Amino acid sequence: MSTVDVLPLVDEGLGNSAYLVDLGDGRALVVDVSLDLRAARRAAARRGLRLAFAADTHLHADFVSGARQLAATDGARVLASAAGHREFTHDGLRDGDETDLGGLRLRALFTPGHTHEHLSFLLLDGAAPVGVFTGGSLIVGAAARTDLVDPARTDELARRQYASLRRLATLPDEVAVWPTHGAGSFCSAPPGARRTSTIGAEKASNSLLRAENEDAFVAALRGSLGSFPSYFRELADTNRRGVVLPGDPVLPGLDVDRVRALAADGAVVVDARPAADFAAGHVPGALSIPLRPAFASWLGWLVPSDRPIVVVRGGDQDPAEIAWQAVKIGRTGLAGELDGGLAAWTAAGQPVRRTRVVTADGVGGRPVLDVRQDAEFAAGHLPGARHRELGRLDGRELPREPLVVMCGHGERAMSAASLLEQAGHRDISVVLAGGPAEWARATGNALVTGA
Repeated sequence: MSTVDVLPLVDEGLGNSAYLVDLGDGRALVVDVSLDLRAARRAAARRGLRLAFAADTHLHADFVSGARQLAATDGARVLASAAGHREFTHDGLRDGDETDLGGLRLRALFTPGHTHEHLSFLLLDGAAPVGVFTGGSLIVGAAARTDLVDPARTDELARRQYASLRRLATLPDEVAVWPTHGAGSFCSAPPGARRTSTIGAEKASNSLLRAENEDAFVAALRGSLGSFPSYFRELADTNRRGVVLPGDPVLPGLDVDRVRALAADGAVVVDARPAADFAAGHVPGALSIPLRPAFASWLGWLVPSDRPIVVVRGGDQDPAEIAWQAVKIGRTGLAGELDGGLAAWTAAGQPVRRTRVVTADGVGGRPVLDVRQDAEFAAGHLPGARHRELGRLDGRELPREPLVVMCGHGERAMSAASLLEQAGHRDISVVLAGGPAEWARATGNALVTGA
């Protein structure tokens, strides 16, 4: 039995896993690692390893690849699909190509579907297949979405995904399955799914692998597709070019006058403090995106790539974490942070805005705006609630009436309230603790299901 050491590096916020493989000779391979290389570097340093190879399964739709950075700073050899036409030095691989890792071997398997140029990588110890890095092809309990390259190609790529999964299913049952996309990813991983599996386990339990035929597979996969962050569309081109940072990202301090000038010139003021702190007082026009695991996804969804970003944070929040979360999804336009935070803003005599907070049982008869995802709303919502997903919210389309905004826990609702305030809505309240389920428990009333 193989004793190959493969360490998953899980990004809970994006729902992805990179992998570090100890090659047994002081070198390591990393697969699908993001530009935020901190976890990979820490793991390698603990084991005394040099990051010698960086393999990418596809032109990622949800994070900036760290492969070109590793090539520039660590001399890593980049392995990627020849069909991706990357514009920097790499080994362009085609189906069946093998790379000698010094005892272990990595075989490229062309598995299009999630993207048109997608590769899986089969790790071999001698002649024995140990595991397969499946990227966005076969994932635990599902298969990744096929509508990211071009909506018009969704069906075509779904049919190619069907063929790719069937090909992977011919590997021996004991072969490990190491996917990139997992629970929490907008690339269609089921919630709560395990992050790794085996070919045998997937053949036994993955409903898409058990689909009766290609048409049934396509219908099931298409039926699972929800919305996804708008920044996904940008990153294929970004990763084709590759990114090399000149140094660690930072948030330079900005005084109040500079923040006001930047905001007046189109910068987005992103308030990363907890939602309750934002409610108690914030810079007028600021966008609330509380720093939490999902921070990067919502930053990429709600802040356009061409707008400079000014951050307001709490004194206990790590500015480096905010900066890394931003750059790993392509938001590199970090102008800086408000030096001294909101206290400096108020000390300078600048106005603040406050947002009313209500409890779930305090909604009363006021109109409710539910900003959760479509599937969440359909699973149960307040009677008469209006629905707009946060990522699709346009405050200009809503009547200027009093509104109570809710989600599941409060963070998305506060983001929505800040967008509505930007659009001129003033009579906004936010359910900060609990969502529809809490309302049902507190009031004894039933939720409504369906769209």
